[in-house]
Amino acid sequence: MAIHPILAEVTQRIVERSRASRAAYLAKIDAARGNGAKRHHLSCGNLAHGFAACAENDKDALRNGHAANIAIVTSYNDMLSAHQPYERYPELIRRTARTLGATAQVAGGVPAMCDGVTQGRPGMELSLFSRDLIAMATAVSLSHDMYEGALYLGICDKIVPGMLIGALSFGHLAGAFVPSGPMPSGIPNEEKSKVRQAYAAGKASRAELLEAEARSYHGAGTCTFYGTANSNQMLMEIMGLHLPGASFEAPDTPLRDALTRAVVQRVLAIDTLGEHYLPLGRIVDERAIVNGVVGLHATGGSTNHLLHLVAIARAAGVELRWDDFDALSAVVPLLARVYPNGYADVNHFHDAGGMGFLIDQLLDAGLLHDDVNTIMGPGLHHYRKVPALEEGALVWKPVSKESGNRGVLRSIQEPFRQDGGLRMLKGNLGRGVIKVSSVPDDRMVVEAPAIVFDEQDDVKAAFDRGELNCDFVAVVRFQGPRARGMPELHKLTPTLSLLQDRGHRVALVTDGRMSGASGRVPAAIHVTPEAEAGGPIARVRTGDLVRVDAVAGTMEVLVPADEWHARTPEAADLAVHHSGMGRELFAMFRQSAVTADLGAGVF
Repeated sequence: MAIHPILAEVTQRIVERSRASRAAYLAKIDAARGNGAKRHHLSCGNLAHGFAACAENDKDALRNGHAANIAIVTSYNDMLSAHQPYERYPELIRRTARTLGATAQVAGGVPAMCDGVTQGRPGMELSLFSRDLIAMATAVSLSHDMYEGALYLGICDKIVPGMLIGALSFGHLAGAFVPSGPMPSGIPNEEKSKVRQAYAAGKASRAELLEAEARSYHGAGTCTFYGTANSNQMLMEIMGLHLPGASFEAPDTPLRDALTRAVVQRVLAIDTLGEHYLPLGRIVDERAIVNGVVGLHATGGSTNHLLHLVAIARAAGVELRWDDFDALSAVVPLLARVYPNGYADVNHFHDAGGMGFLIDQLLDAGLLHDDVNTIMGPGLHHYRKVPALEEGALVWKPVSKESGNRGVLRSIQEPFRQDGGLRMLKGNLGRGVIKVSSVPDDRMVVEAPAIVFDEQDDVKAAFDRGELNCDFVAVVRFQGPRARGMPELHKLTPTLSLLQDRGHRVALVTDGRMSGASGRVPAAIHVTPEAEAGGPIARVRTGDLVRVDAVAGTMEVLVPADEWHARTPEAADLAVHHSGMGRELFAMFRQSAVTADLGAGVF
């Protein structure tokens, strides 16, 4: 199948604008490969430190052998349900490496906070910047010249993007990402949403809300809604950094363990010592990045990746822009409906055919680059298959051409919608992003007076006072990376959804994040320049008429131009609002953060 002309055009634009930076990156990783096992170039004292705590057989292999040593970079902790299964992965990986004549060591750990726990709390102000800290920790873990390949144990929100950015700084190493899989399905997502809205309206108790949440988040594994964590898994597979079909297989099963053993074998097959050497930095190129953007559109993935993919691309010497997302969204159909864009969760998506079906459909339509490198070798066609166990052996079988559930996953001939549901917005408020895959047709354009807030909690307080029973656009500002680390504003969703259900025309404009959790409420997010940098959003006053138009791709304050330009941006005393524990440690990140459209990080 020929590549779709828009896919080819966007990819070529990225290639052209990235030519110098990509060439410099490849030259760097080529120079870093060296000859033979890197550890044999260490001094005796260096090497002795490196194997001092190993078992005798591993110590002998590291001292005298020439087989690869695999780094394990882990984000294990007990608090993240998604990461708890990683507790036993290092020993499984070490045992597997030994059977293959190699060794493996835990090279280091990275911090792994849970956005689900920190939502609406001061800790959320540290979340986005933890991505850059994770990148640094990953690089520190790999800095010892002891390794010929690496396995990255990470799943959630900022953790996979941070690990990948750090891994790309050591892009001469072969590498793969190792998932652990989603928890079993809990109560239906619609039921959970109804309880949340009832609580927001004062019609459900805290005990009822907690019971609903506990029945939803109830075991080991990734949360099953399609937020950033599961978007990460989709990206790692469609970019060729997972094994085929590995993303959404359940944790702690024989098939999951078989996939984990198999990924060790794959990395050893492509490590720096092998004849099939394929470093991570050669896998993550312009075509793989474009495939990732296509996957986001086709699945209705997290808007956080308008930050993360841009930052990941930059780490590989590739210049990705929001305009590229916009151009691809216009031609990539939405093939999946997974909560919050539908009733189903990722287990239903996986059972319906999952990533294998999705990739198969997109390849047939010319909407993915097949001519990419993957950990399975050249070609994304390796990912048209699904894993299974036959008499204890791992095999991959061709995926069905028929969806197992058309309410969740559809073919290219009958998409849920013809575009990816993501739009860029421009106007006198700056630039922003809106996810419209769940927005009703009659809410694609909202024009209403602004009500300005500097805190998301102030929106709920105004609601409780009965001040929001009207049409309005909530302008929630001073939430950007320089102001307070660009926290996710999920606490807004139940209140705004409830008001919309009451018949009011409401919308949101913010320089913060929503992760796609805005659902049915039109939300212009990631507005840049941010208020703290003097962006236009800081000029908005309560009562100004604001128009958010997802059809035309505009967001405007409808005041006379001379009055608008004469206004002085307002400032917020952020120290009064938030001084959460740990915040002062991230002052460097806030002061150095680039704008949202450049990835909102310090790299």
